[in-house]
Amino acid sequence: MSTLRVSKAEIPSELRESMIKQFGAVAEPVEVTWHNPSVAQAALEFGARIATWDAADESLKTFAHMAVAAQVGCSWCLDLNYFAAQSQGLDMAKASQVPRWRESDVFTPLERDVLEYAEAMTNTPPTVTDELSARLLEQLGPAAMVELTACIAFANLTTRSNTALGITSQGFSDACDIPLAGRPEKSMAA
Repeated sequence: MSTLRVSKAEIPSELRESMIKQFGAVAEPVEVTWHNPSVAQAALEFGARIATWDAADESLKTFAHMAVAAQVGCSWCLDLNYFAAQSQGLDMAKASQVPRWRESDVFTPLERDVLEYAEAMTNTPPTVTDELSARLLEQLGPAAMVELTACIAFANLTTRSNTALGITSQGFSDACDIPLAGRPEKSMAA
């Protein structure tokens, strides 16, 4: 059930048709942000540009976005990126475990570093360490490190915007063969 804090705006029919063709539905973040078409178009354009970058492995970028979404609590981004992982032919056994990556044994050391980096960038204030950055830089190289960092920053923009606007999952991941794992509850112990 949606808890939108800003109503949906009417979007152009060609954009509506394009999203239905691509995702099977109109993306609620676009409908909500369309109240300011300049903002909506800029987000769409930047997201499209990010999709063309190829210095960092697609699975690392997708898993990082999912880790940010799980940490922030953006069910929409988690839902869409899990669906995208299946559409891109990524390892769904791994993708399904991103919300509980620390407890899962399916990730490589590099993937674990990327997921830790995504969470460290998302913390307020950020908790990225020199050691983690150095490990990633050594494994990825500077071009992929910069790209991964920008992708995680964009994930923070989208997840935080969606959460603040009350945008929640549209059920894209229901089409996936493997259910998405839930994020473990944090212990209340000090």
